[in-house]
Parts: sequence; C-alpha cells; structure tokens
Amino acid sequence: MFENGEKDWRKRDDEFEVHSYSTQLLIDVWNNRWKCLMDTLESLSPQDLLKTVYIRQEPLSVIDAINRQLAHYSYHIGQIVYVGRLIKNENWKNLSAPKRAFKAIQSK
Repeated sequence: MFENGEKDWRKRDDEFEVHSYSTQLLIDVWNNRWKCLMDTLESLSPQDLLKTVYIRQEPLSVIDAINRQLAHYSYHIGQIVYVGRLIKNENWKNLSAPKRAFKAIQSK
C-alpha cells in the first residue's frame, strides 16, 4: 500500500526538464494524481491511521504521513500559483477575493 522513498518508476531528472505538454495532458495527470491520493485515503480503515509507515527511513504514523504529504502538496501548489502569476503578469486573475473587495470588508 505504501512506498518508501524513491520509486523505481520515478524519473526524477526528467521532472526538471522543459516539456511541451498539452493542457489536456496536464489536466489528466493532475486529476490522476489527485485520484490516487483520494483512493488511498478512502481505502484506509481507522486502524490503519495508527500504523507506522516509513518515508525515507523515517518512521511516521499514517496520520503524520498524511499531514506531511498535504504540507508537501500545498508547497508545490504554491509554487505553481507563483509561477502562473509571473507568467500571466497583469493578466493574472486572483484566486481569492479581489484586493478591493477585501479592503472594503476590512474597513467595515
């Protein structure tokens, strides 16, 4: 169910190369990875949450491993948003409340 550290199927060096993937391929990969996470979480029983797993030889409870992964994912999503904002520049559409709307709420 769980893997430890580097995966045989992972091509880490390739992850740092420039690729020209279609938008649809990126969306498909994104959705497949999230489906993998959700399927794994749904497969866990309450007893599984207290088991120990190893991530790069570090023992963690399954709950701690899940929290570690969620922090890891949010870090990378932040990177994606940051790069997207740099690329779009003034065409960037804010992902949350627009600044003016937030300022209006604060002043009330």
